[in-house]
Amino acid sequence: MPAHLLRRLAAAVPLLAVIAVGTFSLTFLIPGDTAATVAGEGATPQRIEEVRHRLGLDASPPVQFARWAGDALHGDFGTSTAHGVAVTHLIGERLGTTLSLVGFGLVVAVAVGVPAGLAAGLRAGRPLDRIVTAITTLGIAVPAFWLAALLIAAFAVRTRLFPATGYVPLTDDPAGWLRSMVLPGLAIGAASAADVARQTRAAVADTAGLDHVRTSRALGLTRRSIAFRHVLRNSGIPIVTVAGVQVERLLGAAVVVELMFAMPGLGQLSLDAVRAHDIPTIQGIVLVTAVLIIVANLLVDLTYGWFDPRLRRSAA
Repeated sequence: MPAHLLRRLAAAVPLLAVIAVGTFSLTFLIPGDTAATVAGEGATPQRIEEVRHRLGLDASPPVQFARWAGDALHGDFGTSTAHGVAVTHLIGERLGTTLSLVGFGLVVAVAVGVPAGLAAGLRAGRPLDRIVTAITTLGIAVPAFWLAALLIAAFAVRTRLFPATGYVPLTDDPAGWLRSMVLPGLAIGAASAADVARQTRAAVADTAGLDHVRTSRALGLTRRSIAFRHVLRNSGIPIVTVAGVQVERLLGAAVVVELMFAMPGLGQLSLDAVRAHDIPTIQGIVLVTAVLIIVANLLVDLTYGWFDPRLRRSAA
């Protein structure tokens, strides 16, 4: 295993510890009493205390955290106080939907943003560059929930080309999965595509003016060869970096978009957990989301060596 990968994994451990402590601490600031919520309306004080003891809420916060962290290290986030089942089971049921949505949105962001940014960067200062810049500025400013509402009205209510609600698992019906992904995927991927296009345009414009690119033109290489082999690849690190950052943005946007499209993902589960004061579920969702973001950043770091051989040699 490369040394830089080990260093990145080692750096992720204290980061996860800080996130775990912060998440566990902030949940105590949520208004309400978990024991009273679980006991139900009209519960006697004795019944509430019994529930508090059963859930381990009568222990001191450090003791509660030590118990929770020890179980979390083994993949056990406790039992949902709202559903009465393991939090791991609840998250496992919903995680596939959210990952499908985030993955589809990321594909939209890269498939649209990189070609648009490449075209604009190679024609910096020309009309196409100005058009792409104007569109990307608008795309970044448009909220995902507003775009989702427009897409539902245009393509689900009026034309009925795509479903307005629901989710079809990929393993059950690939075509149905694709139809259920198009509108929510476009809704969360539009702003990310605009961001990727802007960063790609800036990186390509800088790279296109370098000496080796001008030399390639003087040697008579084709525009396609120059664009992909010499410009785009040498602009790869900032492009991959901004694409990796979009994972965090897409996860945040997915919470709202899932609610609008009635998709059974982590967004709906998070809202239900907050409403029910379901502390174990909230803690589990936050920790799993943090792990997803860390893994995404780690994968981005691993791609750097492909774009820059010097990084591979220094990490060996």
